[in-house]
Amino acid sequence: MSQVELPSYTAQSPEVAARFAKIKLRPVILDIQNLTKTFHSHTTLENISLQVHRRELICVVGPSGCGKSTLIRIVAGLETLTSGKLLVDGKPVDGPGSDRGMVFQGYTLFPWLTVKRNVMFGLQVAGESSTIAESEARQWIELVGLSKFEHSYPHELSGGMKQRVAIARALANKPRILLMDEPYGALDPTTRCKMQSYLMQIWRQVDVTILFVTHDLDEAVLLADRIIVLGANPSRILEIIEVPVPRPRSVAQMLTPEFLATKHRIEELIHGTEEPAPLPNIRLTMAGDDVE
Repeated sequence: MSQVELPSYTAQSPEVAARFAKIKLRPVILDIQNLTKTFHSHTTLENISLQVHRRELICVVGPSGCGKSTLIRIVAGLETLTSGKLLVDGKPVDGPGSDRGMVFQGYTLFPWLTVKRNVMFGLQVAGESSTIAESEARQWIELVGLSKFEHSYPHELSGGMKQRVAIARALANKPRILLMDEPYGALDPTTRCKMQSYLMQIWRQVDVTILFVTHDLDEAVLLADRIIVLGANPSRILEIIEVPVPRPRSVAQMLTPEFLATKHRIEELIHGTEEPAPLPNIRLTMAGDDVE
């Protein structure tokens, strides 16, 4: 059986090229300049530079341990950079802020609060009255399709529903950037697929820029405008890929030539140059062998 030849992942249809031309005219929301992060004597991230435009959806991929989560935590203000610059709307990041919302892989909802109270929490901390916080929370809960569950507690929800509440809570404060650190990693494939669809629907309706960390390459190609591919030891940007798959996206596109070509290129970057480490010359004692 002959192998199907894929097109170049850099080839863009006129529609896709026009979309990227418009994106590049938008304001830069996130500006990362020569960011380096060192833990003790180990450099985790080295000279990371990236500009993210308003309403872009950026996915970050790379091998395990390459610093994907460290990068997004630095953008969130939960970790400090060692050198370089990190600007949101032109202002240096010096800690967490309401201009950035974070969704983690783990379910970080308050178990003693209902869905509505969880979404209201950040608004009330920001100084909104209970009346306004409740009204706005209900709008976000409706957006993520959970209006029937506003009085439910987290333990009464499925994993996907909990993450939808977490997204609503993060968006309630109207952040400029929504940061998502492998938010669907703990979900089963069917729920994960549904959550990807929900996210794309929400993103089309909300003025927010998304930085999304994932180890799932299909997920990255399905969701992203651009994909940041990180290497390891230390982590540098290997390539920034403009995804040639037209929008709106659906699971049906995952077998198209554009999709497969993009995924193949990412696999080449992450795995193509890596040689397996040689096995140590150790004699294993198997059942029945004589032990010397």
